[in-house]
Amino acid sequence: MAAAAECDVVMAATEPELLDDQEAKREAETFKEQGNAYYAKKDYNEAYNYYTKAIDMCPKNASYYGNRAATLMMLGRFREALGDAQQSVRLDDSFVRGHLREGKCHLSLGNAMAACRSFQRALELDHKNAQAQQEFKNANAVMEYEKIAETDFEKRDFRKVVFCMDRALEFAPACHRFKILKAECLAMLGRYPEAQSVASDILRMDSTNADALYVRGLCLYYEDCIEKAVQFFVQALRMAPDHEKACIACRNAKALKAKKEDGNKAFKEGNYKLAYELYTEALGIDPNNIKTNAKLYCNRGTVNSKLRKLDDAIEDCTNAVKLDDTYIKAYLRRAQCYMDTEQYEEAVRDYEKVYQTEKTKDRHSGASAEVQKEEEKKFKEVGEAFTILSDPKKKTRYDSGQDLDEEGMNMGDFDPNNIFKAFFGGPGGFSFEGRWACCSWEFPDHEPTHSLPLRQLFGSQRGP
Repeated sequence: MAAAAECDVVMAATEPELLDDQEAKREAETFKEQGNAYYAKKDYNEAYNYYTKAIDMCPKNASYYGNRAATLMMLGRFREALGDAQQSVRLDDSFVRGHLREGKCHLSLGNAMAACRSFQRALELDHKNAQAQQEFKNANAVMEYEKIAETDFEKRDFRKVVFCMDRALEFAPACHRFKILKAECLAMLGRYPEAQSVASDILRMDSTNADALYVRGLCLYYEDCIEKAVQFFVQALRMAPDHEKACIACRNAKALKAKKEDGNKAFKEGNYKLAYELYTEALGIDPNNIKTNAKLYCNRGTVNSKLRKLDDAIEDCTNAVKLDDTYIKAYLRRAQCYMDTEQYEEAVRDYEKVYQTEKTKDRHSGASAEVQKEEEKKFKEVGEAFTILSDPKKKTRYDSGQDLDEEGMNMGDFDPNNIFKAFFGGPGGFSFEGRWACCSWEFPDHEPTHSLPLRQLFGSQRGP
């Protein structure tokens, strides 16, 4: 770009009536020189103003358009710069710098093929031009990245597409198409904040960009904010009625929302068979929507537990945590099913997973002494349950209804205060009230509404 700062001296042929206007030509040259001075000081806005004045005085001078194109490029206004560069070579096809700037603008905007043609023309005029040689290589590299990305997108190798787009954007920083493809792949990879950021940047420059609106909607859709997602898809379709991806995503989003709501309604009414069918149909709509499908699997698992199909319920909850390994409710529901089928070790693992996930949240930081005491009491109950489940002899005696205080099998060696402090690390800490002992087991996708006793939570029942 440094070469662009030099004064272009190529003069185009002018109309006869301007040839005698020496004063206008001198004034135009003065404006150009002032533009060059501001350009050298990197005051591109002022440089632009003076080059524009020079063009107004002599509109047939190729170098003035070339200089203004260079200034617009420095301002990141590549589309406007492209227009000036093209005008410069229309006025003087032998203007090498004009062809170089036209090619650079095409490349920056992502049109690598057009860029190659401009660089080739520059090389025809000056076959030893090092800049033209390098830029020609860059343009070909971008075309290769595009080709690879297209193939990998079809293969759903989204990470590789992101890699290719990052490389291409090094040469084509103003290409919205490359940015949108990268953002879409980031969304498919679950990297929603990054995808949203890219789409938002484009929408700040062009609020009517249908592709960016689609990506914003896609991120919301995959984050299970379906109603908001539909709004973006609809807006994208207003901007581009034939936007196929937005059309499909909008249709899927509406169908998912309807099926899920119908399934919840059937469950609430106690029609578990219908709820199962509706959740199953919802799961078939879009396998790419991982977060929503995790909830659907968990919901269907709850239905299966109600139907006493406990193995199926466990399988559904397992599918849910495979899709979302932080999904607490799915672990808890699976743990309850494990307890109901006397798979105690598996239940302990799930409860431990919940604890490990939740303990970092510090949900009772700065809690009062009264709350701390209540938490300690609950922790003691959990500690006792784990002690029983982890000791085969105690578990056998407990399940048969025997008193654990007999024959030296008491809980005297269990110090809840020490363990509580070890787990909680001082004031505040993890709360079993939050999700261990307080969960809405009776209605899918709802926040906890009532507490369950710890014995019910762990499922242990005395006697047959």
